[in-house]
Amino acid sequence: MDYPVTPDGRYFVARGRLWRCTDPSLPEDERQAAVRELMSARRAVRDAKSEAETKAARARVDAAKRRLGERGPVWWSDGAADEGGRAPKNSSYADWWDTLGEAGRAPGMDKGRPRD
Repeated sequence: MDYPVTPDGRYFVARGRLWRCTDPSLPEDERQAAVRELMSARRAVRDAKSEAETKAARARVDAAKRRLGERGPVWWSDGAADEGGRAPKNSSYADWWDTLGEAGRAPGMDKGRPRD
């Protein structure tokens, strides 16, 4: 599914919320390595047999998402605050969101959830 992406490329919209995109300045090999680790860590969360395994796997997910720039310090340098988790209509992207119209917003309002 193609989720709506903000004009500045910082966020995509899913389940009616802004989710931070991957840092576009990451070298492709680093991005691919971090994505592979993220997928591996998500499988480890799924397959965990104990609370300790789950906690360790979730820490790996968090570390991979930080490597990708999807969590932690923002990857842009213009001083704009992180608006991740906000509804686009309640953010600095409200005007852009309105211009999409119902059909343009629909993919961002799906019932699925991006994997944390």
